[in-house]
Amino acid sequence: MTSPVQPVKGFVLGKFMPPHQGHVFLCDFARNACQSLTILVCSLPDDPIPGELRHRWMRELFPECDVRWCSEILPQAPDDHPDFWAIWSDVVSRYGGSPDAVFASEPYGLRLAAEVGAVFWPVDTARLARPVSGTAVRADPFGRWNDLPSVVRPWFVRRICLFGPESTGKTSLAQRLAARFETIYVPEYGRTYTETFGVNLGPDDLLRIALGQLAAIRAASRQANRIQIEDTDPLLTAVWSEMLIGQRPAWFDTFNAFADLYLLCDTDAPWVDDGTRYFPEPEDRRRFFALCEGELMSRGVRYAVLRGDWKTREAAAEAAILGAFPALAATTGG
Repeated sequence: MTSPVQPVKGFVLGKFMPPHQGHVFLCDFARNACQSLTILVCSLPDDPIPGELRHRWMRELFPECDVRWCSEILPQAPDDHPDFWAIWSDVVSRYGGSPDAVFASEPYGLRLAAEVGAVFWPVDTARLARPVSGTAVRADPFGRWNDLPSVVRPWFVRRICLFGPESTGKTSLAQRLAARFETIYVPEYGRTYTETFGVNLGPDDLLRIALGQLAAIRAASRQANRIQIEDTDPLLTAVWSEMLIGQRPAWFDTFNAFADLYLLCDTDAPWVDDGTRYFPEPEDRRRFFALCEGELMSRGVRYAVLRGDWKTREAAAEAAILGAFPALAATTGG
């Protein structure tokens, strides 16, 4: 049932850098208060989060709304340009038509609504429902994790990858680290693949394994709690390709979606045959490790080497993670 004062067309304007639960509250309020809602995402070329990505996030968050993107270079405050309000009135007209209502949590909404001939609807201007800002999120994303919608979280998730030759404890350690930091564990897709199709692998198999691992990494990022623990990544599949067939498909040389921290497990651990392993000889294991470290060094990524017994490795891994991401300690009791 509609009311005589219910606006037909609503308009929300913002940078959404990034979209947070305060923005969600604002847009949910607006779409419940009017019959149709246009949301305009505004960006500048040097913004720390790309405008195209923010537009995509908002479209996913509000699929029933008309979410648009303005990448024009525009004045950001009235003092920036003498025709500030005329410029922004034109923006509203071009992207939002003639709205009946402007919804905002900022004081500018009152003036903007008047300029475009709309009614201003203030929304949680005191920030009581969701006391958060984009500035606060960017400054401390781990501390403001609960203020981030799941679609936005992958941008801030930090990735830790267990790396190294077979039978060096990567899987067990990855699972323990995921439990320690209360986050998701990304299993090794190569194991799933070889258990399904066998261990006789060719170039196409290795590419499928790499793409499967990458798909798992990306899928996990929406469920991760600040960090995610990965049992290998496509860089390690590239090393496997060198070990198994003496070369790598060209795709591996173009891969650049690196983890934020690699934990390289050394071979000073007993080799255990689990039915999907290849290289029990000490010289092969040493070569495997050298190729692994060489791969990480050539890519210029951050890594730490883990040696010693299982307890020592786990302690070193935890220390490396907290050293790389000190803000994590405040959110995990570290």
